[in-house]
Amino acid sequence: MLDTDVFSYLMKPADTRAAIYRPHVRDRTSCVSFVTVGELLFGAYRKKWGPARLADLNQRLRSVVIVPYDFALCETYGELKTKLEQSGKIVGANDLWIATCAIRHSIPLISNNRADFEDIPGLVLISEAPVIKEIASQAVLPGMNDLKEPKKP
Repeated sequence: MLDTDVFSYLMKPADTRAAIYRPHVRDRTSCVSFVTVGELLFGAYRKKWGPARLADLNQRLRSVVIVPYDFALCETYGELKTKLEQSGKIVGANDLWIATCAIRHSIPLISNNRADFEDIPGLVLISEAPVIKEIASQAVLPGMNDLKEPKKP
């Protein structure tokens, strides 16, 4: 399952981060949460994308499985949120729903926002954030200037 950030990287072939995450999805069926679709559309509308870019996003979304909500997902969310609350860990609402989708369907989550998903019980997280951070710290490498830490909302 691709988190919103990784899906966005993969939409931009020139993004160096896409090259780092591409091996995780090559020759596999990718999926995204219904929440990721909402986040992507919010970003597109906020940035006033035109019809061509929106059509491209829609085409890319048709190439992945969109994991919907259902009652079992809601049960998993309730249980997970309770565990997190009892342990004192706070996870943003959208990130919690995305993690819940991955846990409910036993799918690893691929995200560059490692800190947002670390220590969530039952979540298998794949993140190249440490690699990207290390590469970015060595800005002398050609073509690596666009690698930055993800912005926090």
